[in-house]
Amino acid sequence: MKVECNINPDCQEPCAVLHIKKMTPLIAEIIKLLEKEDSVQGSLIADKDGKTYFLEPDSLELIRTEGREIVCYDKLKNRYTLARPLYELESLLGNSFIRVSKSTIVNIYRISHVCAAFNGTMELVMKNGVEDYISRSFRKSFKERLGLE
Repeated sequence: MKVECNINPDCQEPCAVLHIKKMTPLIAEIIKLLEKEDSVQGSLIADKDGKTYFLEPDSLELIRTEGREIVCYDKLKNRYTLARPLYELESLLGNSFIRVSKSTIVNIYRISHVCAAFNGTMELVMKNGVEDYISRSFRKSFKERLGLE
């Protein structure tokens, strides 16, 4: 594939144009990656105690639904509220994060340990001490992703 890159200091917003014969899974992945480049490199906007914070995704341990709120916990166990829905955050966060249940996404590099729990679930403990579970329906993809199966 021929690739051209034009660097223009006057460019206000990056733009990519692909000339392709047909859509392939690889090209679809590349498009998704390009579309979310700005949001992945940027911070997530979160609220805590009436203040707005800009959080780097790598500083987050876990994002989950608690009641009607989407919350996240950082390395110091600080709790922030996010305005974006969980499915949108999942697509923005990239490969360091994995969904472990309908209500939780975790940073795989911040997992302390996992152990078997009741009814086929697995208990998950993050390095900051926050606990959650891996549901049965997400257990297989979790194990595959971490190379445990």
